[in-house]
Amino acid sequence: METTLLGTLAEIAMAHPWWMLGASALVPVVVTGVALALGGQAGWRDAGPVPPPTLDAAPPAESPLGTPPTPAPVATKDVATASEPALAPAPPPELEVAAEPERPPAPPARLRDRLRRTSDALVGGLGRVLGGGSVDDALLGQLEEVLFHADLGVQTADELLERVRREGRGKDASEVTGILRAAIAEKLARVDGGEGLRLAGKPHVILVLGVNGSGKTTTIGKLAARHAAAGHRVVLGAGDTFRAAAIEQLQIWGERTGCDVIAGKQGGDPAAVAFDTVKAAVARKADVAIIDTAGRLQTKKPLMEELAKLARVIGRDLPDAPHETLLVLDANTGQNALSQAKLFTEVAPVTGLVLTKLDGTARGGVIVGLADAFGIPVRYVGVGEGVEDLRDFRATEFVEALFEA
Repeated sequence: METTLLGTLAEIAMAHPWWMLGASALVPVVVTGVALALGGQAGWRDAGPVPPPTLDAAPPAESPLGTPPTPAPVATKDVATASEPALAPAPPPELEVAAEPERPPAPPARLRDRLRRTSDALVGGLGRVLGGGSVDDALLGQLEEVLFHADLGVQTADELLERVRREGRGKDASEVTGILRAAIAEKLARVDGGEGLRLAGKPHVILVLGVNGSGKTTTIGKLAARHAAAGHRVVLGAGDTFRAAAIEQLQIWGERTGCDVIAGKQGGDPAAVAFDTVKAAVARKADVAIIDTAGRLQTKKPLMEELAKLARVIGRDLPDAPHETLLVLDANTGQNALSQAKLFTEVAPVTGLVLTKLDGTARGGVIVGLADAFGIPVRYVGVGEGVEDLRDFRATEFVEALFEA
C-alpha cells in the first residue's frame, strides 16, 4: 500500500508541480493523492486529471518556513526610480512669429504745411483786404498796411505796392493776388539756391556764421548728416568756444552723424580750432570740413577782426578756403534778420543764407526782403526738427507753397 500511495503522489506531482504552487497548495494535493490511492489507481486514471487547486479562493496563509508571500505588484504611473533622474517636462514648441515687414520712411511733410503761418499772415491778409472788390485808393491803403506787417521790409513792401498801383487798378482780388505772386517769385528767383550739396575742394571747407540762438549749431549738425548720407566724410570744428555747451552740442551731433569733431578748451581761441580742423580734414582725407564760429556781435569783440583772422588761418593750408561762408538767420526775428544780415555781410564775404525756424513763425516773409536787399543765394531753409527738414531752397516751390497753403 505504501508503494501504491507514493506512486500516486508522484503522478499527481508531475501533473501539478507543487513547487510552482507554493507550500500552501501542497496539503490538498496530498489529501487528493491519499484518497485516490485508497480508491484505486484505475479509478483515478479513469476520472481524468485532477483540477488544480484554486489560488484566489482565499488569501494564502503564512508559510510555516517563514517565507513571506510574494506581494502583489503595485501599479505605478510615471514614477521615476532612484536610479533614473526625473526628467523635466519638455518645453512647448516655440511658435515662429513672422517678422514685421520694414515700414518705408514717412514722406517728408509738405512745404505748404510748414509755411502755413507765414501764408496766413501774407496771402490770407491779402484775401481779407481785397475781398471781392476792385482796387481803388482806399483799398491800396489797406493793402499797404498788410504788406508792411508781413515783415517784408520797407523797401520791398514799397516796391510791391507800386507794382499793384501800376498793374492792378480796377482789377479784382484774384488778379491783384496774381500780380503780387509774380512779383515775389521774380525777387526769390534771383536768390535760388541751385544745387544742394556741391563740393569745390577736398576738403570742401564751410564756415558758418550767426548770432546765438539762430539755430547755427543745429544747422551744422543737420548739414553734416546730409553730407554723411551722401557718402562724404565730414570733420566738424567746434569753433564757438565762448557759448556755454556749444562744444558739447556739436560733439553730440558728431556722435549722431558719425563725424569726427575737433574741439579746444572752453574760452579758447576759435582760430586755433579752425586751423586744427582744416589740418585734421586734410590728414584724414575728409571730403568736407564744417567750422562753427562764436555767435557774438560787435558789442563784445570786434567781429570784423575775428572773422578776418579765421579766414587767414583757414586759408594757410588751403588757399581757396573757406569755399562757402553761410550766414544762419532765425525767421522768428522778422525784420531784425535784415539788420543781422547787414552787419555780417559788411565784415565777411557771405556766400549763402540759411533761414531757420520757418515752420513756427508768421514772419517768414522776411525771406523776400532779404532777397531784395542783399541778393545773396538762399542755400537752405529750416522747416522742422528733423534732419530732412533742412531743405534746399527752391524759389518756385517756395512761392507755390506760400500762395497755395
